Amino acid sequence: MNISALYRKRLIPEECVRLKDDVILRNEPGLLVTSWKALKPRPDLSHGFSCYYLDRGFKISRFYAADGALLYHYCDIISSEYDPASASLTVTDLLADVIIYPDGFVKVVDLEEMADALEAGVLDIPLLRTALRSLSRLLQEIYAGNLPALSRPMDSFLP
Repeated sequence: MNISALYRKRLIPEECVRLKDDVILRNEPGLLVTSWKALKPRPDLSHGFSCYYLDRGFKISRFYAADGALLYHYCDIISSEYDPASASLTVTDLLADVIIYPDGFVKVVDLEEMADALEAGVLDIPLLRTALRSLSRLLQEIYAGNLPALSRPMDSFLP
């Protein structure tokens, strides 16, 4: 798929932002690898890399400090929609996230936001079902020790 524009869509707060500064490093069926700078720079977060597993419903990112130190892996549960007419890919954040710290500690966050989105009507039952199944698959991969393999597509782009 030819991608000329990449968008990040959020349900809460509702927004759709063009990721105009993201650089697509690899684009193949089911996998997109990007590098990026923080949209809202913070003292603790400078830049990162992301692997979008489009057909598996999750994105794995490495978050880095300005000095190049790995802060953590941040995994988003996502859905995606490609528009061939505009060559644009819109990736929707389905709210549940998983953070994996360098010491291996795994933290699942933002599940309450899924319930809030369901109550607000911005997340329907079929999409909630899809999100929960993607979260389950991701956690199974992490617990099986497969995070290095899932992160490997980023390795060749590291300094």
